Parts: sequence; structure tokens; C-alpha cells
Amino acid sequence: MKKITLLSACFVVLDQILKAIVSSSMTFGQEITVIPHFFYLTNAHNEGGAWNILNGNVWFLILVGIVSLVAVYYFLIKEKNLSKLESFLYPLLIGGIVGNLIDRIFLGYVVDYLGFIFGSYYFPVFNLADMGIVLSILTMLGMSIREEYLCKKSK
Repeated sequence: MKKITLLSACFVVLDQILKAIVSSSMTFGQEITVIPHFFYLTNAHNEGGAWNILNGNVWFLILVGIVSLVAVYYFLIKEKNLSKLESFLYPLLIGGIVGNLIDRIFLGYVVDYLGFIFGSYYFPVFNLADMGIVLSILTMLGMSIREEYLCKKSK
């Protein structure tokens, strides 16, 4: 558990440093093109969840974040022997949740800064914490599906 806590804390610190750099060096709404017609940096504020769902429901999203942290600990980590991959994925998940919680609690919104364009589609702007959450959940879901498949195959 100490390793997960330390790695989670490192991820939160990195996330908060990147958000502070964006907030202090860019004006709200400013965009900097990094790769034309594909990748840009921006200073965006998200008062909702992913894709700005539940916009304006900051206290509800704070509650969801706290409940998620408790659930991750009690149902997924507590007294469980984690694989090396899980020992890397859980800190990404926890760090991502905490990183966005810090923003919501202290700012009332989440600072987002990574923007991608696919053709004429502007993918919703996101941040490092979001990447940690999505990457960890998708990987764990894939691991679970694979494990289920292997169990069924061996029967």
C-alpha cells in the first residue's frame, strides 16, 4: 500500500504542476498550436465531468470522487495481492481522481489543457489526471475481459 500511495502522490504532484504551469502562463481560452491540425495546448476550465457532463454540479462530482476513492481502496486494493501491472495502474487511477478532486475543491472546476483535432472533430480538452483515470480503467477492463475469456476457455 505504501508503494501505491507514493506513486499516487507523485502522479498528483506532476498533474498539479502541469495545471499550475498552464494556469500561470496562458490566459483562459488561449490556444497554442503544437502540431497544426492535430494537437494544441489550451487553458480550459471544466465545471463538469468527462465531456462536460453534469456541468455545474461541482459538489456532486466531489462526492463521486471521494466515494470512488473509498470504493477503489475497499473493493479493489485492500488486502489484495496486486500484480506489477496493477501496482502501476491503481496509482494512475487514484492520482487522477485526487488530481481532479483538488481542482474541484479549490477552484470549483478542473483545469484542462490537452486538445486534439481529428479531421473536423475537436476532441474534448483533457489533462494528465484524466489520462491516468482512462488509461487505468481501460487497461483493467481489458485485463478482466482477458481473464474471463481464459477462464471460460480452460473449462
